Amino acid sequence: MRLILAEPFQSLWQGKDPFIEVERLQGQVYRELEGRRTLRTEVAGRGYFVKIHRGVGWVEIAKNLLSAKLPVLGAAQEWQAIQRLTEAGVATMTAVAYGERGSNPAAQHSFIVTEELAPTTDLEQLSLNWLQQPPEPLLKRALIAEVAKMVGSMHRAGVNHRDCYICHFLLHTEKLVTADDFRLSVIDLHRAQVRRTVPLRWRNKDLAALYFSALNIGLTRRDKLRFLRGYFSALQGAQPLRTLLRDEARLLGWLERKADRLLARYARKYAPGAQG
Repeated sequence: MRLILAEPFQSLWQGKDPFIEVERLQGQVYRELEGRRTLRTEVAGRGYFVKIHRGVGWVEIAKNLLSAKLPVLGAAQEWQAIQRLTEAGVATMTAVAYGERGSNPAAQHSFIVTEELAPTTDLEQLSLNWLQQPPEPLLKRALIAEVAKMVGSMHRAGVNHRDCYICHFLLHTEKLVTADDFRLSVIDLHRAQVRRTVPLRWRNKDLAALYFSALNIGLTRRDKLRFLRGYFSALQGAQPLRTLLRDEARLLGWLERKADRLLARYARKYAPGAQG
């Protein structure tokens, strides 16, 4: 069993079974699956997000593996990703409670509690109307540069997200946001993988997901080049843009094709009038 508690949960659950107490937390439920529950709760006037994993069973694990998907077995992946990103200086969530018990991966009981990041808005919401109402150019460039730096630093630290969409980058709005004064945090790391180095396959999947999620917000070719320069500078050090375009030509072509396929799949499954 592993158990790490910070305040207020260290005091709140003193002398109690944290695995029972976490199940008693009440609040707004964001996701309720057979093996996982996500909710927002309040303790002593502060907001927290709680993710409880109860084991998905061997049948579900087998289904995932047979379809070439990696199952999420518990809260450990998110806990480890948060620790690694924090060490690397990538702004993310703050975990205040983590527990894991049971050696059977199909029946393991685990949880993670993180501080709520508020007030914030995610970059998907922020950019919804950019096509009709373009943002202030300096702010757009600054946001692109920061996302590029964060993703490059994340990959350099050995973490790949697996849900690397712009909706998982939160812009803090507790004060006026300007091009030279803003803060972003990356969230939703329950599927993240942590290694010494990120394999190219998983790096590229993150980049494709990010590109797909930003396809329809009005980014120009210069915006995309700005992202590439910032990303690879954070990943492996500054290089001339001409060198990057030459060395990463295969990646750039693959990203375009992959984004087109993701867009077509989205249209088939989720667009208005689509037959699911």
